[in-house]
Amino acid sequence: MTENLLRISDLAVKFRGVPDGALAVKGIDLAIGRGEVVAIVGESGSGKSVTAKSIMRLVEFMGAEIVRGRAMLSEGPGVETDLLALGEARMQAVRGDRVAMIFQEPMTSLNPVLTIGQQLCEVVVKHRKASKAEAGKIALSALEQVRIPEPVRRLKQYPHELSGGMRQRVMIAMAILCKPDLLIADEPTTALDVTVQAEILALLKAIQRETGMAILLITHDMGVVAEIADKVVVMLRGEVVESGDVHAIFNAPQHEYTRRLLDAAPKLSNRLECGPLSVVETPTPPPGHAVNPEIVLSVRNLVTRFAVRQGMFQRVVANVHAVEDVSFDLREKETLSLVGESGCGKSTTGKSIMRLARPNGGEVLLQGRNLEGVGASEMTQMRKRIQMVFQDPYASLNPRMSIEQIVAEPLRIHRLGTSSEIRDRVFSLLDRVGLTRAQASLYPHQFSGGQRQRICIARALALNPKVIIADEPVSALDVSIQGQILDLLAEIQEEFAISILFISHDMAVVERVSDRIAVMYLGEIIEIGPRDAVLGSPAHPYTQRLLAAVPIVHPDQRRSRVIGARELKSPIRPPGYRHETPPLKVVGFEHYARIA
Repeated sequence: MTENLLRISDLAVKFRGVPDGALAVKGIDLAIGRGEVVAIVGESGSGKSVTAKSIMRLVEFMGAEIVRGRAMLSEGPGVETDLLALGEARMQAVRGDRVAMIFQEPMTSLNPVLTIGQQLCEVVVKHRKASKAEAGKIALSALEQVRIPEPVRRLKQYPHELSGGMRQRVMIAMAILCKPDLLIADEPTTALDVTVQAEILALLKAIQRETGMAILLITHDMGVVAEIADKVVVMLRGEVVESGDVHAIFNAPQHEYTRRLLDAAPKLSNRLECGPLSVVETPTPPPGHAVNPEIVLSVRNLVTRFAVRQGMFQRVVANVHAVEDVSFDLREKETLSLVGESGCGKSTTGKSIMRLARPNGGEVLLQGRNLEGVGASEMTQMRKRIQMVFQDPYASLNPRMSIEQIVAEPLRIHRLGTSSEIRDRVFSLLDRVGLTRAQASLYPHQFSGGQRQRICIARALALNPKVIIADEPVSALDVSIQGQILDLLAEIQEEFAISILFISHDMAVVERVSDRIAVMYLGEIIEIGPRDAVLGSPAHPYTQRLLAAVPIVHPDQRRSRVIGARELKSPIRPPGYRHETPPLKVVGFEHYARIA
């Protein structure tokens, strides 16, 4: 029998200002053995993150209090320490050393005024009493472990200079610096693409094997649970409704809520089936022209680069080649998905189309109108036809405006109707996205993540656009909420005849929503074609790697995944660099790939 590293008994937590009977966590019991991976699963508000933060005693800084319970951390045979009874000074010695935590949102967890190197070294110096030079070497080694490209350069950068996926890798590196006994991982792979997720899970398992570290995993991704967990704890409204061995839970769930979670988990049905490809060596037509319904959005040879400046005079020493020679068409009522790893240029492509990032070359034609050279006032009018839904709904909603004001704002800017007509339109849109008119007077912080994303969709629909660019619209949502938002997008697309450019790193979600898929790597589209062709018979090795990294949502099919080292190329190139890529070749009906 595995020795317990941590025993939680009768843990109850309440937030200040709520009635005494309204507990966020209601007397739960939980045991984590040495070297075990225990996953706590449940939807937002189930109490799983509050449970994890109670172990670290962080809930006390969040306006909550631990009403009762014990959290006994093993110090050795027969010796335990109750973490809930320790003073703050002793807890500071425990945090980051014996018990470490990876948080869900890395941007709010990292100090924006300190470099990555300073923040990593701070942990080592505090807990290991190392010199700054020694701490720097340990920090660099940790960044190399989590496979951040150009780790030496990253040490000198600030959090805002990194992508979401890279920031999450920094958080993981920080958590494993001191080789803790227990690692609490709160949604550690939510912001990561599938290949990096696979590498991080393999990395965590490797560190666990080497050090005997236990992991408490907080997640809503049942694929991650199936891939790594030994035990599963299912929480609903602050209570544990089911717990047990991962195989038993997946094979024979007893509670109705557990069954619903498993049913809602996105599954990639089209598995890798790479047969011989018939590559046509003739010049290829532009993707999207084999069949020609009305083209709503046409992108031709789009290039977007960002200057890297250094020195007192801010001389350009390099360029980030974010988008390189990207071409595609988006047809009426079609969903084209852009997929790829963090930093591949998919979000920059969407922002370049919207002119939120300034392209260096190429053309964007919206219903035949070239957006190049369009003035600010005319571009404002053009944006009535093309709207964007962003990844983080809370960050894209003004916290000082009510929901009615937020949804009405585009209508007021474009002066589309009287006050009463605008109000009626707002109520109609809220009804359409599944919100009530009574909620119109509320503010963004009073809604859940899924509800906030519905508000963003309502705002995007206000001007009756022809195109919606959806940039990771469901990546931070629970699986059941993901399904609701994806169903809503599908209904709206059919009802309003909208074309959707869907940006995502989740291959299971992409399979569900797409008509066609374009795979991006280092700013280029390296494969594009119909959904079933790209997922069923991927032609490019990178696409094959993406699909092979998708977790299988069942522990009985868990793979002994060995993630080998791969070259992490940088999109930063010197000034005057001439970019050359192989042309797209036909590998099937409307299926193109850049292969030699």
